[in-house]
Amino acid sequence: MKKKDSLPIKHSQGQCPLPWFRYVLCMGIICLLSACGTQRVHSTSLFLPDRPLARVLTEPEQRKYNYFFLEATRLKNKQEYASAFNLYQHALAINPDGSAALYEIAQFYLFLRQVTQGQEALEKAVALDPDNFWYNQALVGLYESQGRQEEAIALLENMVVRFPFKQDPLFSLIDIYNRRQDYPNVIRVLDRLEEQMGKNEQLSMEKFRIYLLMKDEPRAFREIENLVEEYPMDMRYKVLLGDVYLQNGKTQPAYELYQEVLKEEPDNAMALYSLVVYYEETGHQELYEQYLDTLLLNSKVPSDTKLNVMRQLIVQNEQQEQDSTRILSLFDRILQADEEDDQIAMLYAQYLISKGMDEQVDPVLEHVLQIDPTNTAARMMLLGTAIRENDYERVIALCEPGIEASPTALEFYFYLAIAYLQSERWEDVVRVSRSALEHATEDANSEVLSDFYTLLGDASHTLGKNQEAYEAYDSALVYNSSNIGALNNYAYYLSLKKKDLDRAEEMSYKTIKAEPDNGTYLDTYAWILFEKGNYAEARIYIDQAMKNGGEESDVVVEHCGDIYFLTGEPEKAVEYWKQAKEMGNESKNLNEKIRRKKYIAP
Repeated sequence: MKKKDSLPIKHSQGQCPLPWFRYVLCMGIICLLSACGTQRVHSTSLFLPDRPLARVLTEPEQRKYNYFFLEATRLKNKQEYASAFNLYQHALAINPDGSAALYEIAQFYLFLRQVTQGQEALEKAVALDPDNFWYNQALVGLYESQGRQEEAIALLENMVVRFPFKQDPLFSLIDIYNRRQDYPNVIRVLDRLEEQMGKNEQLSMEKFRIYLLMKDEPRAFREIENLVEEYPMDMRYKVLLGDVYLQNGKTQPAYELYQEVLKEEPDNAMALYSLVVYYEETGHQELYEQYLDTLLLNSKVPSDTKLNVMRQLIVQNEQQEQDSTRILSLFDRILQADEEDDQIAMLYAQYLISKGMDEQVDPVLEHVLQIDPTNTAARMMLLGTAIRENDYERVIALCEPGIEASPTALEFYFYLAIAYLQSERWEDVVRVSRSALEHATEDANSEVLSDFYTLLGDASHTLGKNQEAYEAYDSALVYNSSNIGALNNYAYYLSLKKKDLDRAEEMSYKTIKAEPDNGTYLDTYAWILFEKGNYAEARIYIDQAMKNGGEESDVVVEHCGDIYFLTGEPEKAVEYWKQAKEMGNESKNLNEKIRRKKYIAP
């Protein structure tokens, strides 16, 4: 029976065994044939020529072997590895020459780091069935993991003959011969691979590299010349040959090839770029500048080529510690020549930022968005500036078209909702938050979704839609039970309605555990305790709130007065109420408390 689709694995001594449940990741799944236990006898072998003849089983023995082998494989696929291992052993007790069972039990031995037994079983499987590619490949992997290159090479050379249409053995041989610096054999195997695949750039360049390592320049150059002869209409190979000449000091042949290509294709980007490199390396500064302009200002030259050239020029400019005038001028001229190249414009913006020229960045980024409104990176860079400057009108102006251009980009919805919130456009906050939730994909971040529900809850409460607000907060906490903002606001709004105060206290307590120095959260917790009648404890937390920034909030200061009044300090309470009024609190309830000098419930 031949192994069809089970991939071999490499093992080495000294590694810790993996858990059984991970074994299936290291072994492939057997594709069983109906006559899986039948062993075939071969007349000759290029590897292990003294292989044993497989014993011939009686019909009852064959049935028993097949049964135990199939049952072992079934159990292995169910990840019942211990039972499978025992049944493979039982199958081999019936037929010690069962190559399929030998291969499978070898994988178990190797997994258990019993390398000697695994190697013996695998070698015997290959000897009994040398035409099974997977058995051979597994043994090669084992030899390589043990550093036994001679055995691996012998087996791979054998596989190249046995499996003439398989390329894996050839690639493995190239790798080993390269590591051994056996360059003649590398060339021999590359030639064999080229017979199968045909001449191509990758193989020719590898042969070129090897010939150079062998100090055989004539044959090295001949490889690339053959590539040009093979594909005479492909200008790319002519440029490649010119580059090879240039890199190896053959400047005149390189120049002639570049000119030949440009005569056929005047806008050939590869040839133009190579000619720029040629003039730079040969010291023709004026021609270098001329052809650099020809390359960069040509709208037919791909943007990727221009990007690569500009990146190299920037690096070169930095290494030579030159000023940025030349680079800035080039960027400006490129954008004037090709106003639709948004990638060059993005690189320009990044360069300006790196140079600290922030005031010049925004016009370039605006230009990018005119070319491509879906350019999220450019819009986010502009948005970052607007947010840092607290320019919420600018945030709105950027995010509204951003949503239209990129309806699944939740970040634009989020910042737009925040800007509307700051502008007290509550209906718009609700609209944008709901739209964001409708456009959210299945893989959307749950914390982001929780934040949108929190915004929806805040805006709904401000609009007097309390039930909708509570439902939104509930959803926010479903997506993120640790959403501190939702926990605090939900708890506070419940306390204002004197509703579910036990739950409100529980939620608020989570916020002060998470941020014990947050004045807002401390105030919420103090107020809930106050509403529950725990005045002494409320006093402790309102004092902490006042020490942690609460004195800057007229609401917190008013709460402090309320709590002080009901803890027996009416004069201090009146002082706090007056302070809250001076801070801008104009509520009728506060005015009445000051006038009557007593606490009045809202």
